[in-house]
Amino acid sequence: MRRSVAEIIYRATFICVLSVLLFSMHVNAADTPCDPFLPPQPGCEGYNPDDVPIDGGASILIAAGVAYGLKKAYDKRNNSSKEKANQ
Repeated sequence: MRRSVAEIIYRATFICVLSVLLFSMHVNAADTPCDPFLPPQPGCEGYNPDDVPIDGGASILIAAGVAYGLKKAYDKRNNSSKEKANQ
């Protein structure tokens, strides 16, 4: 079974992006030295465990939504131009 070049590139890109996302989540999880259940440590002044970083996953979701919308628009435009050519 031969795969097309586009399919191979798509799979390689997907694996690379997934790897980067998983690695960045691991790095972010390891970068939390201030534990709210332990006594205050040096460098943890002003740490509030109730602060939520909204930008962490929201920007990835927005980018994925934009990419999905662009692909759908591209596919719709391609299909309509092929239909006009067949008529």
